[in-house]
Amino acid sequence: MTALSASSPPAAQPVPTLRERLRRLRRSYLFKVVIQGLITILAVMTLTFFMIRQMPGNPFQVRIEDLMTRQGLTYEEAYRAAASIFNFDPDRPALLQFGDYIGDLLQGDLGMSITKTGTPVAELILRYLPWTLFSIGLSVLISFTLGTTLGLSIGYWRGSWFDNVVTTLASIISGIPDYIIALLIILIFGVQLEWFKIGQVRGGVDPTITPALSLEYIGSILQYAFMPMLIYTLSSIGTWILAMKSSTISTLGEDYIAVAQARGLPQRRILSAYVGRNAMLPLITRLAINVGFIVGGSVIIEEMFQYPGLGRNLYLAITGRDYTVMQGIFLVITVAVVASNILADLVIVWLDPRVRLDKGEEA
Repeated sequence: MTALSASSPPAAQPVPTLRERLRRLRRSYLFKVVIQGLITILAVMTLTFFMIRQMPGNPFQVRIEDLMTRQGLTYEEAYRAAASIFNFDPDRPALLQFGDYIGDLLQGDLGMSITKTGTPVAELILRYLPWTLFSIGLSVLISFTLGTTLGLSIGYWRGSWFDNVVTTLASIISGIPDYIIALLIILIFGVQLEWFKIGQVRGGVDPTITPALSLEYIGSILQYAFMPMLIYTLSSIGTWILAMKSSTISTLGEDYIAVAQARGLPQRRILSAYVGRNAMLPLITRLAINVGFIVGGSVIIEEMFQYPGLGRNLYLAITGRDYTVMQGIFLVITVAVVASNILADLVIVWLDPRVRLDKGEEA
């Protein structure tokens, strides 16, 4: 009887050293995009800091004169008081001001508003950001969903009457700026047809309604947000339709689509699982950029409708030369855009592992 030889256990894999782990981390795709993102944020933050201070006008001097007039202070007393209140001294060299700004920023301090005395910039951003996230965020979601669905449909059934109509309308709408669309809606439906009163679409909520978690208050928020959301959706949906149509037509030329059709798979499955998934990949980065810019709001639209979002407050900060508020909002926009792009890259790598190899990441 032949004895069965016992198989030897597999050799234990050596535990990677700390140096090897750090080397793998440095060569990983995630590490590279995060470092690039941090460099981008620092560069934009530096340019913004120095460019803002080249703007004409001196709000700090205006505030000093206001203190002298209202409180009867001398110039030196008003200067010291203003510098203490705003934690901002315009006579300090720009490099020292930038060093102070970076030091405060590392502690989570965005500074104090110059035009709104005693109000922290972080408090202003947190107060008005939810309004912008609600209106523009929901609009981007609606326009992206409808636009990609229509673009997928007309790309798959290209040449039909439906394709011709939708493509024509999308081409026209995508070429009109959002503020022109807003003016046309106001003039045609508000002034000429009188479907709504202009005063009833300006603001964020009915001031006579007490803020509460009630249907009346929520309904008022939706009523005042409807017009900005409609304009955001109309101004962007055409771009999504045309982009998705182009991506769909390109995807239909791939070999795996022909194989799926030859296998006799249902048309709905080919459209959703094969065409739609792959045609969506090029649009993810564009969506990420749009998502990043959501936090900045639309300056013109929010000002036109007096909507209390971050975009309108950026407009007020620019017109009032409020350096600290401008810096804070631009910083938030930059961080949001960079973070959303990093997230988009990771999503693309997850959806299509071939991208990981194209980026040169180690297996």
